[in-house]
Amino acid sequence: MNNETYLDFCFIRTFGGSEESLLSKVDKTLKHLFNHQLLHWYLEEKKKNGLEIVIAEVRGMSEWASEDEVLNHLEKTGCSSFWEYLQGCKFNVYPAMKGCGSCGT
Repeated sequence: MNNETYLDFCFIRTFGGSEESLLSKVDKTLKHLFNHQLLHWYLEEKKKNGLEIVIAEVRGMSEWASEDEVLNHLEKTGCSSFWEYLQGCKFNVYPAMKGCGSCGT
């Protein structure tokens, strides 16, 4: 059963100029990490004081039933650049409940 999933990530690196943008790298990485889930993401990029900053908001439905399951998946499938640039994250997974949420049946 799919569960509501909200994941937030912050990626930061020193701005290199001629390399592939951090925004592009993050987008490719998220496609790899979440290709079998019903998740969509929104990316916001800022360049300031020699740094590239990308905020990623990932939303949708996933097979994971807890935040620990998300972390386990990331630890197994996350590439080295994902971990190198990741500066912060927040996970919320809301498991689907059987029955009616308003009457409790």
